[in-house]
Amino acid sequence: MPDIPNLPGMGNPPDTPTQLSVVVGRVLQYALRATDGLTVEQLCDTRGGITNSIGWDVWHVVRTIDNIIHFVFEREQPVWLQHAFHERWNLPRVDQGTGQDPRDAYAMRFPPPSEFDEYTRAVEAAVVPRIAAMSEAYLREVQVIRPWGPVPRIEAILHGLIGHGNGHLGRASYARTLFGLPGLPY
Repeated sequence: MPDIPNLPGMGNPPDTPTQLSVVVGRVLQYALRATDGLTVEQLCDTRGGITNSIGWDVWHVVRTIDNIIHFVFEREQPVWLQHAFHERWNLPRVDQGTGQDPRDAYAMRFPPPSEFDEYTRAVEAAVVPRIAAMSEAYLREVQVIRPWGPVPRIEAILHGLIGHGNGHLGRASYARTLFGLPGLPY
């Protein structure tokens, strides 16, 4: 039998909460990698107003994770508001980018990557253990999530946080290569 490579995430217990927490944690690690080595100009570049910036894609992914786990699931204040990142960076207080007018998205300016990463790290510290502690019954509960409608929480995590998040991070990975930087390690 061949050896299983010692990769991050390998060997974790095969229960649903553990696996979801590990993969959401990986999405957040990819978000940190997406901003690594960028200048503020690269982080905010929209290719002349034709696409979202890396900063927007990463912000949207992290805000969505933060918002769904805290506010949507439990009606608790997200990390975004707890730490007043919206005030510090003059960014939307509640909006996370879903349905945002492209002109507004392209106009957004983000702080230097090292400062921007503070938010991603704070969300990772708050969310990963929280997901790991969720019960199977909690994950199966159905609730209304806009714009999707009634869905089980597990689907919200799998689709909204992992699938959707990795789509945005794939765009950030491609944009990095256009700057001559390594893409993400998918």
